[in-house]
Amino acid sequence: MRSEKVKEIFRRLREGNPNPLPELDFTSAYTLLVAVVLSAQATDKSVNLATKDLFKVADTPEKMVALGQEELIPYIKSIGLYQNKSKHVIELSKALIERYNSVVPDNLEELVTLPGVGRKTANVVLNVWFRKPTMPVDTHVFRVANRLGLSSGKTPLEVEKDLLKIVPEEYALHAHHWILLHGRYVCTARNPKCSGCVLSDLCPEVTRRFQNQWKRN
Repeated sequence: MRSEKVKEIFRRLREGNPNPLPELDFTSAYTLLVAVVLSAQATDKSVNLATKDLFKVADTPEKMVALGQEELIPYIKSIGLYQNKSKHVIELSKALIERYNSVVPDNLEELVTLPGVGRKTANVVLNVWFRKPTMPVDTHVFRVANRLGLSSGKTPLEVEKDLLKIVPEEYALHAHHWILLHGRYVCTARNPKCSGCVLSDLCPEVTRRFQNQWKRN
């Protein structure tokens, strides 16, 4: 894709939302990390409802370990996959205490060694808390990047690498948030709102749909 088109895509996204904010609630690098781990296959809203009470009693690795897995489960049971998630949260809390003096690492290599922390989760923490221009790729970012022609990647890692190559530096810090929010509220998986999309004239997917409709008629 031509660099001018990429710039225009992000210019429009920034114009509509100059300072995009994460929709998860957190107060520290640790609570952000826990919230992102809990958000796997769950909505941010459901995670926020769970962590509202959880973080009142356990907002540090030490407090979480003291709470224990059995006592943690009732707080997060509503968000699904709570058995694995509760195990991961306790284990990553122990790892932070034992390996990093309870401090969340500020680099990808160390973050992904923590239980339950994959590349996407690590990149979210690096981007949101440590203000690094990383590119977390979830289902929304994966879908929108391919629809817009920003990437033709078949895996999240391929899409991440493609985006890191083409996103202009001035947009890099917030790029993943703009794409994610666009996918969550406009370019949805089913019934995307193309008629009201500020990027419709730049979108190959819209062009293909129009051409197919024209052929049928």
